[in-house]
Amino acid sequence: MSYTTRTTRTVRTFYSDGRGPPKVETKTYTYGDDSGGSSVNGGFNIGGGGRRFQIRVGGGGQDGSDQPNYSAPAFSQRPQVIGRASRKEKKDPFSGVINQSYDEIKKRCQEEGCLFEDPEFEAEDSSIFFSRAPPRPFEWKRPHEICDNPVFIADGASRFDVQQGELGDCWLLAAIASLTVNQRLFAKVVPPDQSFEDGYCGLFRFHFWRQGEWVEVVVDDRLPTYYGQLTFMHSVDKNEFWSALLEKAYAKLEGSYESLKGGSTCEAMVDFTGGVSEFFDLRKAPPNLFSIMLKASQRGSLMGCSIDADPNQLEARLSNGLVMGHAYSITSVLLMDIETPSMSGKIPMVRVRNPWGNEAEWKGRWSDQSREWSLIPDSQKESMGLTFDDDGEFWMSFDDFSKNFEKLEICNLGPDSLEEDELDGKKRWEGHTENGEWIPRVNAGGCRNYLDTFWTNPQYRVTLTDPDDDDDDDLCTMLVGVLQKDRRKKRKEGLDMLTIGYVIYKLGDENHGPLDVKFFKYNASCAKSPSFINLREVCGRHKLSPGTYVIIPSTFEPHQNGDYLLRIFTEKANETNELDEETGIIEEQQNADYTRRILVPTVASAPPSVGRQEVKKVPGYREIPPPTDEEQEQEQALKASFRRVAGDDMEIDAYELRDILNAVFTKEGSVEFVFDGFSLDTTRSMVAMHDGDLSGKLGFDEFKVLWADLRRWKGVFKEYDRDRSGNLSSYELRSALHASGFRLSNRTFSALVMRYSSKNGNIEFGDFILCAIRMKTMLASFRNIDVDNSGHAAFDLDTFIQTVMYS
Repeated sequence: MSYTTRTTRTVRTFYSDGRGPPKVETKTYTYGDDSGGSSVNGGFNIGGGGRRFQIRVGGGGQDGSDQPNYSAPAFSQRPQVIGRASRKEKKDPFSGVINQSYDEIKKRCQEEGCLFEDPEFEAEDSSIFFSRAPPRPFEWKRPHEICDNPVFIADGASRFDVQQGELGDCWLLAAIASLTVNQRLFAKVVPPDQSFEDGYCGLFRFHFWRQGEWVEVVVDDRLPTYYGQLTFMHSVDKNEFWSALLEKAYAKLEGSYESLKGGSTCEAMVDFTGGVSEFFDLRKAPPNLFSIMLKASQRGSLMGCSIDADPNQLEARLSNGLVMGHAYSITSVLLMDIETPSMSGKIPMVRVRNPWGNEAEWKGRWSDQSREWSLIPDSQKESMGLTFDDDGEFWMSFDDFSKNFEKLEICNLGPDSLEEDELDGKKRWEGHTENGEWIPRVNAGGCRNYLDTFWTNPQYRVTLTDPDDDDDDDLCTMLVGVLQKDRRKKRKEGLDMLTIGYVIYKLGDENHGPLDVKFFKYNASCAKSPSFINLREVCGRHKLSPGTYVIIPSTFEPHQNGDYLLRIFTEKANETNELDEETGIIEEQQNADYTRRILVPTVASAPPSVGRQEVKKVPGYREIPPPTDEEQEQEQALKASFRRVAGDDMEIDAYELRDILNAVFTKEGSVEFVFDGFSLDTTRSMVAMHDGDLSGKLGFDEFKVLWADLRRWKGVFKEYDRDRSGNLSSYELRSALHASGFRLSNRTFSALVMRYSSKNGNIEFGDFILCAIRMKTMLASFRNIDVDNSGHAAFDLDTFIQTVMYS
């Protein structure tokens, strides 16, 4: 008995030249289960399983041991306050999976004489389906309950072992078939030192690359069955169970078996290798595609291909023997020698495998038993491993391959995928990774169509030094991949893939700091992702001249939260780092000798060694303008109020300061925007900024300095509060603080947004002033302790608490 389900999925592809509103292509597809053989099931144009993605290629895109040490993956780079608890690991959907220890579990099971039952992936219906009840009852059985003599791997693993079950994951099967071609990689994912005999306790382990780190996933060997037969993936040999257990471990990693329905072959290839994937539309293929495939094969890369699904028929078989909407593996790419009385030369050839492993094969030229093979010597056929069995594997000329298939996926292996002693003439990519997070209100700026916020996205500098060895144009190949984390496993929470992409810009100055909105307003990109699309990973291949570039990964829409992994592969070594700046006061960098003495970032207080013209050259600096007539009147009123309130000692406390300032700032027309006055907390911080002896009082000289600061900060706030609402956008806070004389690292800026912005991302005038006051206070305190200007300061506990609490 078999069953078929139908599911609909809407795929959005955005593309834009950045000069107008984005174009969006939305399509809805229906797919079902694609069990092997002749069953009618769902299709997927890249990788099978039902989900069909139409990727539009845009400008600047395509052109062409054995067991490692495993550890829990590093979390993304959201700023964390040292010493405080974090919810990040608690909320991580993988934390339970990756914290299980194979050795500890095995030891305990052997001591207690029991078989392992996995508490993180129970033998129950919820491990199979998360969206509905099962259509029929499944029974979980261990291999020795299914057959008499179970084995983990029988006579070695090969691409012919695996057959598809009733789950729509032919994309996963195609990846596994490709994995078996590389026995070292296979042994890395499927440790062969496991069996149902010595030390058996119902426990098995597998290794997957998860979002930047290799992790070990353990499972028990209870498998879903129906009438005693395995329901999902299984081996041709009825007593071999590595493939069924591998599928279970992968389902556990993703949350359930149902989470495996519909996907990309490259998604699994990446999880098996840690490589970076590429997509090619063969109808718009670059002219050097065969060279790209041949290089990929020489590097041991995994490859898959497919034909777009027929929306009116699930997995339709064509007259040439190929199946639409179905995932195939590419198991070899080579130049085959041919020599006849009339011709000689080399023919580009591609070997393809249908994961069904049956007679559903190519029927055209160079197919099994075709007459073309009579032109090839037996010795060469033997060296190619040529067979004419109904095993799902067949050869095609590259010309026929590119005309009959429509999508190609290549998973390029990372630098850690091939060991030095196993290169065997293969070349390795040079790789670099960066973990990050799009945080609403902080750095989730959306794509280039949202210019006002696009510049706030994370920025990464890449320096390409040497052209490729075989490039006649002296260009460098760079593969860029942006992978969004955890989204498949979070399907049960109602979360789907974000629409993501990236843009690349050329930098004239390799030492340039973070780019602002003006840069993106007046500079065009030199390359970008093939599209913004809702896949787990978007990748592109680019040919660029040596130089320095900046990569901007982003979601299509702004204000969307998500973790990501940026990966950069080049043929030659590259230098990559996040564009950032050191936290500090801008003027301090102008004259290091003045670092510890400067407390007020004004020209008036600058030392003789820092002239007015020198200070004005500092990027982002705002000199205090001459006071207006109204401000002069306000200043005279403030002086009179101060003398009247302060009394004979000419000092005021925070309460008195609040009354004095609010009498001026809340006066109609004084600030030109809505403002209800400074809070007591803000005026306490104003006093603390100048109160080194903890008197709780502010003298008249300090009050004059404070007034100068408030004039500057009010002017900056008015400049960025363009709608006179009395609020700044959190995306504008960095520029506003820059204009106020502060430089902020990405981590510090994120902390300030979380502390001083409202839930809708606005910063009120009072909060902006409080933020600037505390920044100035903390920087001054730090610099007075850091006497050597080393960037490090030692605080005893009392001093640290006083500095932090009294600010």
